[in-house]
Amino acid sequence: MKTYTTKPKEVEREWFVLDATDQTLGRLATQIATLLRGKHKPIFAPNIDTGDFVIVVNAERIHVTGKKLDDKMYYRHSQYPSGLKTTSLRRMLEKYPERVIESAVRGMLPKNRLGRKMIKKLKVYAGPDHPHQAQQPKPFEL
Repeated sequence: MKTYTTKPKEVEREWFVLDATDQTLGRLATQIATLLRGKHKPIFAPNIDTGDFVIVVNAERIHVTGKKLDDKMYYRHSQYPSGLKTTSLRRMLEKYPERVIESAVRGMLPKNRLGRKMIKKLKVYAGPDHPHQAQQPKPFEL
């Protein structure tokens, strides 16, 4: 008996829409990462992108526990001396709520070419509307 290996041409991608209203950030991000990687499918292979497209709406209405709104910081550096910039989660949710979910999911994907390909299938929107009606996304219950 031979071992079955998935070929990239055999992968059928679906579109899912998730509502982030009152969802905990980390638990939502793990569900999204699972869908993007394709681990929910029986044809999953760690070396092939078998995942689906994921649309997240209402990103501005996520929930976090504890004092993370003020304690959790996002860092970026300008590559110049003393160029470190820090931003709290509260400020990120006010200005760029999409980046909060994208950052959490990016940390859960592989750190290589495959992970960069997977993150492109994630579409995050702050409000309840999205421009992907033509793909007929299915609602995904968390």
